[in-house]
Amino acid sequence: MPPACGLIIAMKEHFGLYLILTDPVVGYEACAKAAVDCGVRYLQLRMKDTPRTAVLETARALRAITRDTPTRFIVNDDLAVAIESDADGLHLGQGDPSLAEARKIWNTSGKLFGLSTHNTEQARQALELSPEYIGVGPVFPTPTKANAGSALGPEEVGRIVQATPLTAVAIGGIDAENLPALLEAGIGNFCVVRAVNDATNPVTAIRNLQTIWKNCHFKT
Repeated sequence: MPPACGLIIAMKEHFGLYLILTDPVVGYEACAKAAVDCGVRYLQLRMKDTPRTAVLETARALRAITRDTPTRFIVNDDLAVAIESDADGLHLGQGDPSLAEARKIWNTSGKLFGLSTHNTEQARQALELSPEYIGVGPVFPTPTKANAGSALGPEEVGRIVQATPLTAVAIGGIDAENLPALLEAGIGNFCVVRAVNDATNPVTAIRNLQTIWKNCHFKT
C-alpha cells in the first residue's frame, strides 16, 4: 500500500523544539511568553502534585498567552483541565486513561492528542490509536520523571522515530550539550524540560536550542 504509507509519512511534522513547563524559575507565564516569542510549536503544561485549582488557573493563563499564535498549548494528563482551559490538546502517558476514551469525551474538532511511548512495541501499538504525535524516551537519564524507566540512548530512540509513520518527539534528559548527538541519530523533534525551566533567561535558552537544531538539522 505505498500511496497510503506515503501520505502518512508526508504528514509527519518536523518542528524541532517541544517545551514542557514544570516549575520554571521565571514563572509559568513568563516562560510561556518566551516560548511564544521564540515561535515554539508545542508548549505543554505539566504540574504534578499540585492542587487542581492551581493547575486550572495556570492553564487558563497559558491559554490566553498562546491563543491566536502558532504555539500549540497542550495539557499533560488532565482531560478536565484541558477541556476547561480550552487547550489545543492533551498529552497522555501509558498509565493514564486511554486515548480512545479521551477522544470520545473531548470530540471537539481540531484537538490534538499525544501519547508517551517507551519502546518499539508501544510505538507500534500507538498506530492503532492515531495520536497526532508520540513522545519517545527517555533518551538520557532524567530526574524529571521518577518512573521514566531506563534510558534508551539516541540510537535506539532514532530507530523508533524513523520507523514510525507518526510524528515523534524524543524526550528525556535532553539539553544543549547532548542535543547534537540526538540530532545526528536522525531525530528531528525533541522535548526539553530542565534545559529551559531552570534558565533565568528562557529566551536565550530556547534560542540556543533552536540554533543547535537548525545547524544540525539543515546541514548538508
